[in-house]
Amino acid sequence: MATVLVVDDDPGLRALLAEYLSGRGLEVQLAADGREALARLRAGAVDLCVLDLMMPGMDGFELLGIVRREPALAGLPVLMLTARGEDTDRIVGLELGADDYLAKPFNPRELLARIKAILRRSQAPASEEAVLEGAGIRVDPSRREVRVDGQPVELTTTEFDILRVLVASAGRVVARERLMELARGEEWASFERGVDVHISHLRRKLGDDPRVPRRIKTVRGVGYMVPT
Repeated sequence: MATVLVVDDDPGLRALLAEYLSGRGLEVQLAADGREALARLRAGAVDLCVLDLMMPGMDGFELLGIVRREPALAGLPVLMLTARGEDTDRIVGLELGADDYLAKPFNPRELLARIKAILRRSQAPASEEAVLEGAGIRVDPSRREVRVDGQPVELTTTEFDILRVLVASAGRVVARERLMELARGEEWASFERGVDVHISHLRRKLGDDPRVPRRIKTVRGVGYMVPT
């Protein structure tokens, strides 16, 4: 049973989500603010965090930044909740390393579907898929590990899935539509800039020069590619 931490300062929403998600096979923990959430995350045993952005004190942006900087938490899947679903909030959240977003008000059934999709990717059983290499990048799908020039790199679930496809297709262009499906499914088309944000984040983590990227190249009007 996967454990989901719901972080929101609205007690009514916390109670609603706890009842709904726990009734559908998930273990649910609750936190009313960023500091309480951070303590629970550091205690371990959380598989995914549903994170409200607008909270008093330590807001969701600050908490997400801390999570992505701590090695023990860096790979934790995070689904962020935005008050209005505006592009600015979504872009900032994705740049900080969120795996997905959902705008309030939302349908609990959609939230559950998003959670399950992320958990399927992050908890996929190890396979015998071969290690992939290209442009100095080594991707081990079985261990979900990435190394660049021999050095380990921590990626989010979505970043790993995007990079795995790019390296597996080294030397060939991967269409943006394909990456959109990996990032969030078909509905991602409504927010195409999200793919660009994930690619930008990947480039920084891989040590690419943003002016002349050599690991992930843009093919204008088509998509992205990793050289052989």
